Amino acid sequence: MNIKDFNLDWFSLKGKNAIVTGGNGGLGQAFSLALAKAGANIFVPSIADDDGTTKNLIEETGAKYEFMKIDITETGAPKQVVESCVEKFGSIDILVNCAGICINEPDVLKYGREQWDKMVAINLTAAFDISHEAAKFMIPQKSGKIINIASLYSYLGGQWSPAYAATKHGIVGFTKAYCDELAQFNIQVNALAPGYYATPLTEKTRSNPEINNKILAHIPANRWGWTCDLMGATVFLASRASDYVNGITLLVDGGYLMR
Repeated sequence: MNIKDFNLDWFSLKGKNAIVTGGNGGLGQAFSLALAKAGANIFVPSIADDDGTTKNLIEETGAKYEFMKIDITETGAPKQVVESCVEKFGSIDILVNCAGICINEPDVLKYGREQWDKMVAINLTAAFDISHEAAKFMIPQKSGKIINIASLYSYLGGQWSPAYAATKHGIVGFTKAYCDELAQFNIQVNALAPGYYATPLTEKTRSNPEINNKILAHIPANRWGWTCDLMGATVFLASRASDYVNGITLLVDGGYLMR
């Protein structure tokens, strides 16, 4: 292998099949569309209803789309998801562990096991379970990409939701551990950490001048992220171009952590 072998086809996902958990809404929809635009077929398991919007976006690219309404925290659900993807598409080449929740409670003494357990189940345990099931197919084929969605709060504390920071720190640790386990089988396990993004979920925060200005003052890029800012990074981590990139957490935060 030498430098002449490199070409832009290394970024193509044509012929690849991807599972994107929670991939029919929010940032997950952007991850799904990014992979589809690069050529991958998309299988989305989600507890959220699917109105067909994501299906239309994916199929406009020429890729195939399958949706399964399922709670991936339920016993046996991860196995069902992976096996259904393989049955529909023939393989599982890419897994994006995007599904997650954030339960906030300003009073730390009211934040107990009920909130903690729900968040650990979806943000961390489900990511392990579905990765474990995907590895059963990736190891024999000697290839695969697992992308775990981390956060700025994989590095920070953060008030109102101790479980959010804890699970996002945990997902980075899991990424490193599974890289160490699976790299020998030519499987790359990395994490993608978004910063502050202009989405419907952050509209309330952005509409508050005091909080908005405080956040912007912390971002060298001097703007909130656009969802499309994450899409190129997703394709890179899912493609051959990142075959020697393993166990990292790629921050896409406009430089927030640098200030």
